[in-house]
Amino acid sequence: MSNTFVDQPLASFLEALASGTATPGGGSVAALTGAQAAGLVAMVCNLTIGKKAYAAFEPEAHGLLAQAEALRHQLQAFIQADTDVFNALMAAYRLPKTTDDEIAARKAAVQAATIKATEVPLAMAAAARAVLPLCAPLAQHGNRSAVSDVGAAALAVRAAVPTALLNVDINLAAIEDAEFAAQARAQAIALLSHLDEEVAAVVAIVQSRITG
Repeated sequence: MSNTFVDQPLASFLEALASGTATPGGGSVAALTGAQAAGLVAMVCNLTIGKKAYAAFEPEAHGLLAQAEALRHQLQAFIQADTDVFNALMAAYRLPKTTDDEIAARKAAVQAATIKATEVPLAMAAAARAVLPLCAPLAQHGNRSAVSDVGAAALAVRAAVPTALLNVDINLAAIEDAEFAAQARAQAIALLSHLDEEVAAVVAIVQSRITG
C-alpha cells in the first residue's frame, strides 16, 4: 500500500492531521484545498460539456477542463511534497554538530532544506492561484445548475493561496540567501495581489446567475 497521503483514505489523512505529529500540516491542507478547487472547476466543466444549452461554450469548457485537471494533479502531489520537504528539513536539523566541519555541514544542509521547504509552498500557492482565472468564464457561461460550485472553487482558492504562503513566510525568516528571500517575497506578494477582488468578482457572477 502506498504511503503517500493522496493514495490513502481521506479518514487516514484527517487522523494524521489531528494527531500530535507535525505533519501533515497547514501546507498539505492548502494543497488539498487547492486540489479541491480545481476538482470543482473540472466537475462543472464536465456538467457543461455535452449539454445543448451550453454548446457555444463547449470548446472553451474543454480547454478549462484540461487546465483544471492539470492543476488538480499538481496540487494533489503537493499534499505529500509539503510533508516530505518538512521531514527533510527536520532531518537536517538532526545532523551532528560536534566538530567545526559537522557544524558547517549541518548549517549548509539546513539552509538548503529550508529553501526547498519554501519553494514547495510557493509553487503550491502559484498552482492554486492559477485555478482562479478558470472560474470567471465558467461562472458566466457554464451549467447554471452547478454555478454555486464555481463559487465554492473560487472561495477555496481564496483559502488555499494565503494558507500556503504562511509556510513561505515562516521559512523565509531562517534563510540567509538574501537574493532568494527577496525573490520569494516578491512572488508571494504578486500571488496575493488582487486575490480578494478576483474572488469577489467570481462570487458576484455566481450570485447573479443564482438569482437572475
